[in-house]
Order: sequence, then structure tokens, then C-alpha cells
Amino acid sequence: MPGFSLAGLWAKVAGFQIARALSMSSLAPPIAARHSLIEDLAALLTGACLVSFGIFLLREAGLLTGGTAGLALLLAQLGHWPFGPVFLLVNLPFFYLAWRKMGPAFTLRTLLSILVVSLLTDNLGTVVQLSQVAPAFAGLIGGLLMGVGLLIFFRHRASLGGFNIFALYLQERYQLRAGLVQMALDCTIVVASFFVISPWLLACSVLGALALNFILAANHKPGRYQGA
Repeated sequence: MPGFSLAGLWAKVAGFQIARALSMSSLAPPIAARHSLIEDLAALLTGACLVSFGIFLLREAGLLTGGTAGLALLLAQLGHWPFGPVFLLVNLPFFYLAWRKMGPAFTLRTLLSILVVSLLTDNLGTVVQLSQVAPAFAGLIGGLLMGVGLLIFFRHRASLGGFNIFALYLQERYQLRAGLVQMALDCTIVVASFFVISPWLLACSVLGALALNFILAANHKPGRYQGA
């Protein structure tokens, strides 16, 4: 397809993720009404359910995604391991950076979110049985569900870990451009997936990543949502 560049696509995705992380860690956030504990817990559970079902669809169709979720899916497929423990282990190195950069409350919410997503994703198969799912459908709907779930997390000062924290750390510590670091990490996952999935499944995985980031780009902009 003329003019199409997978590296360029992932660079745009990476650039948005870095901008999102920077907006969340701003030193001068706007004054906003805080969510109550019940509101936070309800939102985190809802977001975890959406993300878990999105990952479940991707996994059932043999698809991958970017970030630590994509890395965990890739490792789980290669090693035939359950997704949950792998996802938790992959995110462990980022908790220290999250504590330093985003604060204890953000880190604890993120840890809770990751634990719930890991638990739900590995147990959805006991209540949902899919005999067949089209990869394109799984990529599109799975990406949209994950995007909405992540949007809920971000608006309640939480996340699912991720390479963006690591990229920001390298930029501040070693003056490496965070966007390039993010792109390199995501592209590494995509390149590695060539040895695991077919070109068609890879294309459906890219569709899912685009759907996920479209939801975030369209709905998570600085100043649009003032909840805290």
C-alpha cells in the first residue's frame, strides 16, 4: 500500500501515549472535584471488565496489541502460560517508576487495576465460550473495549502500567526522546509477532491498536475532563 509505514503508524501511537502520560503527570493540574472512594472502585471495576473482555477477544482470535498487554500476550503465546501472571510480572518493573513519578495513590490504583484485569482475563473462559470469532471483529471490538476501559482508568487516575512511564524516565534521566523509546518498544513487540502470527492476524492486531488509540485520542484530551 503506497505511503504506508508501520513504523510511522507506531510513532504516531507512541507520541499520543507519551503526551497522555505527560498530561497525567503535570505538576500544575487544574482544580477539580475529587471522585469518592466508591466512585473510584466502581469505575476501576468497570474499566477492568471492559479491558479484560477486550484482551479475551484478542487472545481467542490469536491477536496481539501494543504496550505491556501486548508483550504479555506474546510471551503467554510463546510459553503457553496463562495471561494473568505474565501480565503482572511484566508490569512489576514499572511500579517503582510509577510511585516516583505519579505518586502512591496512582500506583496503588494501577496495581489494583492490573490485578483485577489479570484475574478476570484468565477466568473469563469459565463463563464465556467462543467457538469462533472473526479476527477482524475481535481486533476492532477488542480494541474499542480496551480503549474505553483505559479511558475510565485514566479519568480515575489509574492505568495498566506500561512502557510510557519507562520512556519518560529515560527521557528525564538520559535525555532520550520519549516518543522514540516508546515507538522502539512497541515496534519490537510487533516485529516479534511476525514469528508468532500470520500477516492477516498481524493486520487485525494493528486494526485493534488503531481502534484503541482512536478512543483515547478522541476522548482523553487535556482540560476536557476535570474529575480527579
